[in-house]
Amino acid sequence: MKRRNFLKKIPLALSLPFAINGIPLKVMASNPLSRLAQQGDSDRVLIILQLHGGNDGLNTLIPVDAYDQYYSRRANIAIPKSNSIRRYIPLDSTLPADAQVGLHPDMQAMKGMYDQGKMAFVQGVSYKNNNGSHFRGRDIWFMGGGSDDYFSSGWVGRYLQQEYAPLQYPEDFPNEDIDMLDPLGIEMGSDVSLIFHQEGNIPTSLSLNDPVAFANLVEELEGFQDKDIDPRGKVPDFLNNSPYGKEMNWILGLEKKSDDYAKRLYEVFLAGGETSVTYPNIYPFNAPTGSKRNHLTPQLRLIARLLAGGCKTKVFMVKIGGFDTHASQVESYDPTMGIHAALMYHISTAMKAFQDDLKARGLEDRVLTVTTSEFGRRVHSNGSYGTDHGTGGPIFVFGRGVNPGVVGKVPDMTKDNIEMQYDYRQIYANLLKDWMLVDEEKINNDIFFGDFINGPKEDGGNYEPLPLAVQVISSVDSFVNQRFRLDGCHPNPAKNQTAFSFMINTEGLVRVVMYDQTGKAVKTLINKTYEPGEHHVQVDLTGVPAGLYIYKLNIGSFEQAKKLIVTQ
Repeated sequence: MKRRNFLKKIPLALSLPFAINGIPLKVMASNPLSRLAQQGDSDRVLIILQLHGGNDGLNTLIPVDAYDQYYSRRANIAIPKSNSIRRYIPLDSTLPADAQVGLHPDMQAMKGMYDQGKMAFVQGVSYKNNNGSHFRGRDIWFMGGGSDDYFSSGWVGRYLQQEYAPLQYPEDFPNEDIDMLDPLGIEMGSDVSLIFHQEGNIPTSLSLNDPVAFANLVEELEGFQDKDIDPRGKVPDFLNNSPYGKEMNWILGLEKKSDDYAKRLYEVFLAGGETSVTYPNIYPFNAPTGSKRNHLTPQLRLIARLLAGGCKTKVFMVKIGGFDTHASQVESYDPTMGIHAALMYHISTAMKAFQDDLKARGLEDRVLTVTTSEFGRRVHSNGSYGTDHGTGGPIFVFGRGVNPGVVGKVPDMTKDNIEMQYDYRQIYANLLKDWMLVDEEKINNDIFFGDFINGPKEDGGNYEPLPLAVQVISSVDSFVNQRFRLDGCHPNPAKNQTAFSFMINTEGLVRVVMYDQTGKAVKTLINKTYEPGEHHVQVDLTGVPAGLYIYKLNIGSFEQAKKLIVTQ
């Protein structure tokens, strides 16, 4: 029997879930992700965040200019724009009118990341002839094909398979000669997603509840309990050269390699150490009990710790479910609360903590996160305070290496479905090129089987590059300064009064405080809420002693300071 045919007959139950610190993992030993880590010139990491169930993009990015149409199509779940403590958060007043959006009120942390230049949004992402099926939709996004394709491999698996041939799993890994001892790829949870698969290979995995129990388990598996019987099922010597013996020994070899990978994960887990960053755990407002806990937090916290410990795994997949919101997407008494609100809070706050953790560990420049969801929801709501399966939706990109901004326009509110503006393969192809630094020819020929960066579209025209990430990380000052700015005073030096202006890109509490040269606060110049835009303020300096001062503006995460000289 051929090995490939033999493997197809192995029950799925032989694949055991593996967990560290209580987080289920899948160790993708069949994919040469580790080869990228060792042989590639870049140590960059890509995290794929799956929004399982189909996220409602219109209650995530709320149309501003087309708000009346938005409200008329989903009045029972629409996020308020005014006259409410919890109303949508205007994202960016500098965008064109047809791209103006507001964020769900529980996405405040995401707004902060955007203002710091660490986020991008892409509107209207889908694929041609999207049929709104959960299972088929996930397969299409994971395999990197179109609606008529049925690949048995995933785009991540193909990307790495061609990159590091002729090395093969399981024969070549883990490999001390090339200093590659880490798992080839890690997927959180107990499922094995198509995205990591390769032709002719299978993923392997292990199971345990915590690192200590895992280490004990690895030690217990070593050697024989009896001189004639191996607890793993090793066949007697006289059958070693038989077809049965060869295949069974090969399977036992996979088990041993899985043990090695699991032991390595335990080692880097310990080396990574505890974080100094506080991650969110509970949604603080009203939501169904099952939606209160943040299930994304432990996954991201674990990845940060593994990377800090020296793990070279290049692609991770994390998951958060609950997006199939046919009913009770919002609370009947308040459309800003409910299941979807809790999910928006969980993603926003967990990703903010993750970025802070990466920064504290010195890893911020290495990691980029991109979302995936099998489809969006319909433009109109239903009578059950929910939304039904749709087509297009937004994608989020997080990280210091992101090219910040909003790509695409607000969807057409007169349609039943969100129309496709960008093929999902455009997003991932451009990220492979600009973030993972993959040759464009390899992307076209070996990964997506078509040019989704510059090539022709099926319905006419050409794809255009989407600079969602940067090949060389540099300052985002220009992005921030176009949206937030503190100007100098005039006159300066000043005697009894002066004036200055500032620009902000979000409504919020603005504080401007004067400090002397010792850092002591001398006078609060501004402490009030302002709308987005440019503002001019007259300042009374009566009673302020002569000297050199610093006045500092603070709104949200933005701070900027200027000098002011006061004379007698």
